[in-house]
Formats: sequence, C-alpha cells, structure tokens
Amino acid sequence: MNLRKVDLNLLVILEVLLEERHVTRAAERLDMSQPAVSRALQRLRETFADPLLVKSIHGYDLSARAEELLPALKSVLQDLGQLVGRPVFDPASSTAQVRVACLDLEGALFLPRLLEAMRRDALQMQLDIHSQPGDHFMLLQQGDVDFVISGLVPPQGEAQINRIPLATTCVVCVMRHDHPLATAPLTLDAYISASHGYVSMTGRGVSVMDQLLRGYGLQRQVVVRTNSFLTVPEFCARTDLLFALPQIVAERLTRDGQLIMKALPSELAERELRFYLYWHQRHHRDPMHRWVRRQLVADPEEAFDLTDNNQSKRDKESD
Repeated sequence: MNLRKVDLNLLVILEVLLEERHVTRAAERLDMSQPAVSRALQRLRETFADPLLVKSIHGYDLSARAEELLPALKSVLQDLGQLVGRPVFDPASSTAQVRVACLDLEGALFLPRLLEAMRRDALQMQLDIHSQPGDHFMLLQQGDVDFVISGLVPPQGEAQINRIPLATTCVVCVMRHDHPLATAPLTLDAYISASHGYVSMTGRGVSVMDQLLRGYGLQRQVVVRTNSFLTVPEFCARTDLLFALPQIVAERLTRDGQLIMKALPSELAERELRFYLYWHQRHHRDPMHRWVRRQLVADPEEAFDLTDNNQSKRDKESD
C-alpha cells in the first residue's frame, strides 16, 4: 500500500472506534458528528479491505483483522505522538555526552559549575572537553562539539551561532613578582620596550593587542606564542616576559604570589573583554542543550531568551 494515499488522521478515529465498538460513542469521544465518524469508518473499511466492526447480538464486535490491528495501532499512535511531541530531557536518566571546545584555563574557570551539576543531577552524562588549539568555531559549525567557550568572535557563519556572555573582564599585564617593571609605573614606552608572549587559540594571525598597537604606529617584541594559559606562569617565572591577559584569567594564575598583575598603560587599558558561551542554531531548542546552558549561566532566566534568535537583541538584553 502506498502510504501517501492513507489519511493518517483516520488512524486516530480507528483507535476510538475499535475501543468503543460503537459509532455514536466514538463520535462523542472524538467531538465529531455521528455522520462524520460513519464516513470515516467507511473509508477505513476501504483502506483495510475489512469490515473492522461487525454486527452482533450485543451491538458490534471487532473483526478478526480489527483484533489484530488494535494493539499495533496503539503502539503506532504512541510512537507518532512521541515523534511530533515536544522533546523531554531528563538529566537523571540521560547518557548524553556534552562536548565543549575551549582553552584549558577557560575550561577551569567556567566548566566546574557544569560538572558540579552533572555529578549532582546527571550522573550518567559525560563532559568531553576539547582544549587542543585550533578553530573551535569550525568544530561548532561542523557539529563536532556542542559548545564553545571563548572571548573571540566567530570569523564566519555568525548568523548560525548563538551566544551568551559568561563573564565580563578587562585586560591586565602579568609578570613575575620581581620583574624590573614590578614596582615602576607601566608606561606605554616601558611596555613597548619589554619582551612579550601571548596566548593564541587558533595558533595563527595577529593578536588583538598587536592590532591595537598598530593603531598607534607601534610594535612590541613578541618572543613566544602559546596555545595554553597554563604555560604562562612558567614562562613568566623564568624570564622577563610580559603577558596581556584577561583579568579573570590573571587572577587564577597569580594566586600563589609568584606572578603579579599590573594595569596596562592607559592607552591600552580601555578594552573590555567578554567570555561567551557559543552554540549552533541547530541545537538552540534542544532540551539537553538548554539544560546545559542553564547550568553555565549564573542567572539563566534573565540572561537569555531561549526563543529569540536575534543576536543583537540578545546581546543588548544581556548587557
């Protein structure tokens, strides 16, 4: 039988007819007129080439074919209901894998909140962190990860990527505690004269700080480029290198007192940096992804509108 010729709405009527074994009672349950249900029964008889309901001394009985159909029909309609119904996510029974791409320290800053929730409410779920350098946004576009945590902006395909701020911070300078500039004012000339390192997520291109310096017609000496925040303390502790880092990151790296933070020269200190949680539009309404987003955002109900897909409006509402 060609399914395109079958009116699936008739199956709902058939289930009630077979349960009630009476056209009038079926019409009342379905909130339909008795003639409409009678016409539906006639079409069903033609579709199945079977009377389905047959007269008996007690009213109507199911035909042998109808007896076979009823349990299978209930199963099919239940499956169809689940297919078209709103998906439901139960963290307690979920075995989903949450794949997040971020640099090492970004993961250390923002993912413990998620992991805590998973160990409390979703013991069978798994957190898979992709911290290797590369184009994390391409992984998101390709569907290889579910989320990206980054202070960068997608280089392409931004219309398909949603985001919400996780933290807002400024950029500071990090150096060892006994650096020659540790006690002196960090002027622009002193900053330019020093040697520098920077952390790059992609491993290519010019850093934001170098782009900013070019606007002043200046250039700093970059000695090392690394893809890991966790290498910064070792590089700073053994050399006179300076690193310009987000303050939220620098605070974590300077906790043991071996490194210190200093404000950048006023010419370079105006830049504000936001860390965002990014996800692709394909998963915007997925209930598992929505649950994960709620765990990562401090005030999820106010932070973003799950039904809104306008980037500029979403950012404005989250300011």
